[in-house]
Amino acid sequence: MFRTTRRNRRAAGSLAVLAAVALTANACAGQDSAGSAGGSSSEIHIGAWLPLTGATATYGVGEKAGADAYFKMVNAQGGINGRKIKWTVKDNAADPQQTVQIARELVGQDKVVAIVNANGTSQAEAAFPFVLNQSKVPVLNEVGGAENWYEPPRPGLFGTQTLYEDQAAAVASWAVQDGAKKILVVHSDPAAFVNVAKQVEPVAKKVDPSVRVDRLAVKYQTTDYTPVISKVKADKPDAVIVILTSPEAAAYLKEAKLQGLSLPTYAYAPVAAESTIALAKDAAEGLKAVQLVKAPSDPDPAVKEFRTAMAKYEPGQDAGFLALWGWSNAKVFAEIAKTIKGPVTSQALTAAYQKASSVDPGVSPVMKFSAGDHLGTRSVQRVVVKKGVWTSVGDFYTPPARD
Repeated sequence: MFRTTRRNRRAAGSLAVLAAVALTANACAGQDSAGSAGGSSSEIHIGAWLPLTGATATYGVGEKAGADAYFKMVNAQGGINGRKIKWTVKDNAADPQQTVQIARELVGQDKVVAIVNANGTSQAEAAFPFVLNQSKVPVLNEVGGAENWYEPPRPGLFGTQTLYEDQAAAVASWAVQDGAKKILVVHSDPAAFVNVAKQVEPVAKKVDPSVRVDRLAVKYQTTDYTPVISKVKADKPDAVIVILTSPEAAAYLKEAKLQGLSLPTYAYAPVAAESTIALAKDAAEGLKAVQLVKAPSDPDPAVKEFRTAMAKYEPGQDAGFLALWGWSNAKVFAEIAKTIKGPVTSQALTAAYQKASSVDPGVSPVMKFSAGDHLGTRSVQRVVVKKGVWTSVGDFYTPPARD
């Protein structure tokens, strides 16, 4: 019953998106994309849209720096099977319509063979009709995503990010395992955040049927959390889960500390960023979250390689979680592209991803793809703020199924 209800919600939520992107598909129908599927003998030309300006620029800049460092390192070592990687990145300012225009440029003019390590769910959704459906150019390792991208899998679309819904399941079970009996989920009010917040209760009750879960919606991008903390106090939870952006989570933590509210607090991956600590300062101490990658401070050799490459190829850029996301996605792409014998074309990349049953980036979970499963992982890593630094706890694990 739960799965059926969730699918109905997704179907209803998709109608507006489909209506918007239908115009895009019609507008692009006359554009020639035949050249986009071809490969070069000397380079592998791929592209991405990233928010390098605007409200979410922190994410795009960090992801770009990490992927740039990896691709520069690989090129310095001779490339992929002798071919250098050319990664063309264009700023979409997190805007869906700008993303459609960028998609036309990358595919129609730049002739990229794939979109790799781009960012944004609604932005990608707007570009899918042209990129995936019309041009048959794969979209690989997009940062973001929705469950209906992968159930059923869309041709040419492959992901490396554990779904936000599964991240919510992970923090829900974590809080209950820590002894929480009454959980309050504080979340932003847009539908995407609401959907993620709704995943907490069924998983929490699966772990312990006696657990009570309440939800508190907060106006998106609000800066005044004074009334929010008052409402949290009135609810009297023994644990809080925040489904917020990093700046919002920091504002919550600062106001909680100011009002003397001290509760175990859990968060999903977008909150587990260096920006949360930078903004919240000591109020972030003890914050628990799940992440898609190991902590950048981890002594693991694969993470050390990342830090060394960032210092060499992207000096001055923050070697934090966001850069590690970009690095991991770039590495997954490169490892799969290495398996291709002959020209690296759009079709060859799609076929290679479908056969990539075990790809180990070292810094993130082992990715497993197939023709019927285009999402590489459901696993997460637990991280905690200790002495002002995000620290890995344990290893990657798969959260409880959501039914």
